Amino acid sequence: MTPAARLQAAIEVLDRIASSRQPADQVLKAWGTHNRYAGSKDRRAIADRVYACLRRGGQDGRGAVLASLRADDGLAAEAIAALFTGQGHAPAPMTPEEAAGLEVPSQPAGLPAFLEAQLGRGFGAAWAEEARALLSDRAPLNLRINTLKSDFHTVVGALREAGLTIEPTHLSGIGLKLDESPHLSSMELFKTGGFEVQDEGSQIAAWLLGVKPGETVVDYCAGGGGKTLALGQALRGRGRLVACDLNPRRLDAIRPRLARAGVAADLRRVGPTGDPMTDLVAKADRVLVDAPCSGSGTWRRRPEEAWRLTAEELKRLHAVQIDILARASVLVRPGGRLAYVTCSVLPTENGDVAQSFAATHADFRPFPVAEAAKADLLTGVARARLAELAHGGHTVQLSPLRTGTDGFFIALFERTS
Repeated sequence: MTPAARLQAAIEVLDRIASSRQPADQVLKAWGTHNRYAGSKDRRAIADRVYACLRRGGQDGRGAVLASLRADDGLAAEAIAALFTGQGHAPAPMTPEEAAGLEVPSQPAGLPAFLEAQLGRGFGAAWAEEARALLSDRAPLNLRINTLKSDFHTVVGALREAGLTIEPTHLSGIGLKLDESPHLSSMELFKTGGFEVQDEGSQIAAWLLGVKPGETVVDYCAGGGGKTLALGQALRGRGRLVACDLNPRRLDAIRPRLARAGVAADLRRVGPTGDPMTDLVAKADRVLVDAPCSGSGTWRRRPEEAWRLTAEELKRLHAVQIDILARASVLVRPGGRLAYVTCSVLPTENGDVAQSFAATHADFRPFPVAEAAKADLLTGVARARLAELAHGGHTVQLSPLRTGTDGFFIALFERTS
């Protein structure tokens, strides 16, 4: 494909993203499937352009590409016009208005006012810098070594033999970081369960629950099953693991992952009333509530979601989160631990929910993050950093800027009676 044809493809993809609720990566994948003539370098160039435009936000596909060429590539108007010729597969020529717009310095679109207010409440004076990291940084690919099936040296050796550049994660003691995104699923060690793809922040959330072999552990909102697998790994084959979700298709998708990882779990579909969990009331040693949320902590992976989220949706999620946390809490035994987790950086979903729970559940007390951070699978660096971020409290906010991870919020409680 010519450079101009790549730009036209990016415009088409951006318009498709804007007109649907599909994630950008799925739209890009679908475009590649329907345009087999595009080689791997073409698809990568188109994806890079799409994500650069999404991070700037606020314009239609054509306007976003024009702004990106000017601001990100530094091209003069004449050079841009040479790409927008309308010939072959190139974008149509610029209108006089578009050409005139290139002479005005382009700035990324500001986030919706309610989101800027949320970030300000969550991060204080550093909110703009945190937002830039969320929307501008490219997320690394993190792996979790599955010690039930392999070990650090075996996994590292196999990845290096495959020609990949890797380094250990700083916070998770069994994590690895890759800057590229290779097709890991084709590796034999992946097929046999030696490692899983999982963000380092997600690993930290699982380790802070403090699971020990022999315990009864509930993953109340299992979703794709990443944390379920991590919790099962921490049990080391001894104990009971129950994974729940509202969507039966998600539970079905976890089954092959469990088999590959060598983890056994009781999979249950839960409904609005919390059934069928009555047999576990006040029986679980550890309960993880990875609640449905805005996903704002993953904006560096899905920047388009920053402009799709509405204040009304955030309010709806807050109510859902409070309800789910209350229903899951009844499963915790006296002396057991409850973790409320979101992949969000917005206080309405995070601290506000944790405070509401504490105010209405006198049978739970805050459990210090610094104490939980003594978990075996966290590094010394993690223990110090998490204790620092928690300020002696029971909640901690992770972010790309603070910890190099996706944005995760974790609140810890212990049941007293």
